[in-house]
Amino acid sequence: MACPVRWRRSARARRVSLRIDARAGAVVVTLPPRANRRAGMALLNTHAAWVREKLAALAPHIVLEPGSELRLGGLPHVIRHDPAAAPGVQLAAGAIIAGGQEAALPRQVAAFLKAEAQRRIRVLATGHAALLGVAPKAIRLKDTRSRWGSCAPDATLAFSWRLVMAPDWVLDYVVAHEVAHLKELNHSPRFWAHVARLTPHRDAAVEWLRVNGPALLRVG
Repeated sequence: MACPVRWRRSARARRVSLRIDARAGAVVVTLPPRANRRAGMALLNTHAAWVREKLAALAPHIVLEPGSELRLGGLPHVIRHDPAAAPGVQLAAGAIIAGGQEAALPRQVAAFLKAEAQRRIRVLATGHAALLGVAPKAIRLKDTRSRWGSCAPDATLAFSWRLVMAPDWVLDYVVAHEVAHLKELNHSPRFWAHVARLTPHRDAAVEWLRVNGPALLRVG
């Protein structure tokens, strides 16, 4: 079928499977060790209508360039270039302004978004951790395709930098969720009680991410 296809071989896979990679705008075909591409093509052809529907439903790809609009804390911001300004990024009302050479703009804006994500997440994590009497070992940023946050057994917290584009209350929930894992590394009733103590946004944030999360993967 005529669509972007990425092939993936997995020693752990037991059957041929399909999934949509929202960030790449492609369908990913996972093959077990002994399967060949003919089996993958057969599955693709069987589910061609589903694949086309899912790819067509993806949010538009937003390139980091002058004139593009993205969200910061859930609020729309237009990317602008000011060649007279020094290299770096400044925030203005509804705008993200990059100075210096235009060729460096995508890199500068991406670096700004990640730095802003780190700053906002650290503030939230510090406050939530203090309430529970815990402390993360480290806070890291990632660019994951499916998990917005994680808590490792060694108390390292990791978050998708793309959450900086979500509304503040969505970011607050994800950070609270992972900080609560520092107290309970499970999803027991005690864990959810900690989450409820830290944030009232659980249900709304989960629904927002379900509906709008894939669009965050289409930026950059």
